[in-house]
Amino acid sequence: MLEGIFVDGLIFSIMVIGILISFRILDIPDLTCDGSVATGAAVATMAIVSGLPIFVALLLAFLSGVIAGMVTAAIHNELKVPGLLAGILTMTMLYSINLRVLGNKANVPLLRVETLYSKLPETFKFLPAEWASLVGTLLVVLLVKELIDIFFRTDLGVSLGAMGGNEQMVISLGSNPKVLKLIGLGLSNGLIALSGGLLAQYQGFADANLGTGMVVQGLAAIMLGEFLFSTNRISLLTLRAIFGAIIYKGLMFFGRKYGYLIHITPNDFKLLTGILVIASLFIAQTRSAASSAGAKKKAIARSLEKHEGDKEAKGNA
Repeated sequence: MLEGIFVDGLIFSIMVIGILISFRILDIPDLTCDGSVATGAAVATMAIVSGLPIFVALLLAFLSGVIAGMVTAAIHNELKVPGLLAGILTMTMLYSINLRVLGNKANVPLLRVETLYSKLPETFKFLPAEWASLVGTLLVVLLVKELIDIFFRTDLGVSLGAMGGNEQMVISLGSNPKVLKLIGLGLSNGLIALSGGLLAQYQGFADANLGTGMVVQGLAAIMLGEFLFSTNRISLLTLRAIFGAIIYKGLMFFGRKYGYLIHITPNDFKLLTGILVIASLFIAQTRSAASSAGAKKKAIARSLEKHEGDKEAKGNA
């Protein structure tokens, strides 16, 4: 039971890192996620069914997400469409594309084919099957996390982070924000699609409706992680996203298992997720206001102390 929660949370955490890049680092409200996660699942599934190696299937899933993200960025850059609307347009188009990729079927099973989660028990023969899946998924997530951390320490990664904070500063330093948005949204949706490719293998099928509501779930996971600790370091930001994803999936699991005790059904989860995001935003704003007020009081107190000290010094003179 616990192993399943952690595996599901770890797979979800790759998607959460992708959403973190667009919403927190780039400061672009990108809704492409709801389509790109299903695109990654569809591409990976059809690649595996066609007999391609698992690594190639996951790479193709990642690239499909990169293309989806770049399409959103191109619509935003060239047609001057707001980022939110550009993401909705791409997400809408992706639904039809995903059905095409799946052979005009709503879902395609991964039966009688070799997937990552059928190979992991063979790879880690000394572990039970559930723990083998957990260890394998953890290794994949740690690899993705390390690569993202390294990328955001490069000059290009630093420029992406700076653009989210102050686009004009990036322009003044000679960087092209349009190119940075292409790269940033491409990377974000590539990770989201990679998560979809892993999820399809874990659950044993790909579905065209797989990504419904994923943006809100990802934001809820990000905000849950933000309550754990405050940081601006990219390595801790990605770690926080992973923890938040696992906590979110754990809450959803226990809600499904014990929610009947307080008359909560699976039909209520989207409502509860939305309420969780709203509550998190309210708490975060309250904390920020309290922190600003505290800093202001300290600054006034220091100023008064300095003023009193100057008066004493003049009196002594």
